[in-house]
Amino acid sequence: MSTGTTADTATGHSPLGWPLAALLREWSDGVTAACADVPHGARGYEVLAAVVQDAPPTQAALAARLGIDRTVMTYLLDELVGCGLVERQQDPADRRARRIVATEHGRAVLADLDARVRAAEDALLADLSAVERDHLRALLARAASAAAPGDDRCAVVARVIDA
Repeated sequence: MSTGTTADTATGHSPLGWPLAALLREWSDGVTAACADVPHGARGYEVLAAVVQDAPPTQAALAARLGIDRTVMTYLLDELVGCGLVERQQDPADRRARRIVATEHGRAVLADLDARVRAAEDALLADLSAVERDHLRALLARAASAAAPGDDRCAVVARVIDA
């Protein structure tokens, strides 16, 4: 049984491996539960967040950015459109292309989902004070940015959620 101390390195156990894996597993479960009522759950949440975050992407660019097969993206967007969360709008620069745009309803749903995800994260880190949670988030963001400087954050999260 690992104690999580630095002594674990002498036995070949990483002092980061278990806590990061345990937090990631529980984080993924919490996000999945928070997003259960959105088409495709956490994946739908990540797509909606990516659409709101950037200038309206094309469907192909969105699929590439999130690492989602283009055919799967079509079905996913069909459901998000059907729920009134996003719409496909003709690209004025290229009539063949469609831009994915969040609706006002989609933006409101995303704000609610963001709050639910934040609540799930706060529950996961409940043993830490609010200051400690903010500090941990900042440290993890800094370490992740240094470890994977070119990674698209939405794409990484989408891959983890889909794993």
